Amino acid sequence: MKDVVLVLGASGQIGTELVMTLREMYGNDNVVASDIKDAHPDVMNSGPFENINAMDGERMAEVVKKYKVTQIYHLVAMLSAVAERMPEKGWALNMESLFHVLNLAKDGGVKKVYWPSSIACFGPNTPKMNTPQHTIMEPSTVYGISKQAGEQWCNYYYSKYGVDVRSIRYPGLISWKSEPGGGTTDYAVDIYYKALQDGKYTSFLDKGTMLPMMYMPDAIRATISLMEAPADKVKLRTSYNLAGISFAPEDVAASIQKHIPSFELSYDPDFRQAIADSWPSLIDDTAAREDWGWAHEFDLDRMTEDMLANLKVKLGLLA
Repeated sequence: MKDVVLVLGASGQIGTELVMTLREMYGNDNVVASDIKDAHPDVMNSGPFENINAMDGERMAEVVKKYKVTQIYHLVAMLSAVAERMPEKGWALNMESLFHVLNLAKDGGVKKVYWPSSIACFGPNTPKMNTPQHTIMEPSTVYGISKQAGEQWCNYYYSKYGVDVRSIRYPGLISWKSEPGGGTTDYAVDIYYKALQDGKYTSFLDKGTMLPMMYMPDAIRATISLMEAPADKVKLRTSYNLAGISFAPEDVAASIQKHIPSFELSYDPDFRQAIADSWPSLIDDTAAREDWGWAHEFDLDRMTEDMLANLKVKLGLLA
C-alpha cells in the first residue's frame, strides 16, 4: 500500500519546506498539507490542502479517513515566547493536539507519527555544554513543559500501544523562506532581514548568549531521515538530541560583516533573555549520529552566505 502523508501545521516555519520536500519524494497527491490558515502558495498550488484546527480531533480523523493517511507529521505548537503570554492556551494546544494524533495512530490506519520536541525541554539545571541525551531537564517555560510531557507521552504510546512515534529535539531553526514565528531563537532569522534592509539590528538577546541552532535544510533532512530509518534503528522513543551550529548574536554579526562590512549590532535584552538563559549552549547528539546516521552539513558562514543570497532575491534587493 502506498504511503499517504498528512502534515499538520503546514503553514509554519518547518511545514512549508517539509511539505515541498515530501511531495518530491512521495508525489504531490500523496502529501496532504493542513493548517488552520492557508499555507504558502507553493504548498497550496502543488497538492491537496485541508483546513484543520489541530484541537478538533473529529476533523483530523475525517481527513485521515478521506485520504487513507498512513503517516502524520504533527508540527502544530504554540512556541516559547507566545506561550509565555498565554500559558493555559499554549499548554492546551500543544498537548491536546498531540493526543489527537497519538490516538489516531493507536486506533489503527496511521502507521507512523512524527512529533517535534525542542531544546526548550531542558531547564536552568541542565548541563549547558555538551548537553547529554539523558540528563536533568526541569523546563522553566510552558512550551518546554509541554515538550517534556509530550516526549513522555510519545514513549508511553510506543511502549503501551506500539505506536511508531519518532521525535527530534530541535535547536533554534533558521530559514529564509518563512518569517519568524514567535520563538526565542528567532533573532537569528530576523537579523539577516535587518542586515539587508536597515544595515543594523537590535538583538533581544544579550551578547554572549550562545544557543544551539540549525539551518532549515539540515532540519528537514534530519526529520525525514529519522522517519525513513528502519524501526529497529530508532532506539529512543522520547526524542533525539540534534545539533548543528552553536553561536551567540555577535557571532552571526561577524559572519554577516564578511558580506556587509558596515552592518551594526546592538543589544536590548527583553523577557526572552531569561528563557534563553535556561537553555543549553551546546548539544551532544551522539545518539542520533550512532542510531540513524545523522550529520549536519551547514556551518555558520555557509548558512550566512545562503541566507543573504536568497533573501536578496526574496526582498527584491538585487541590483
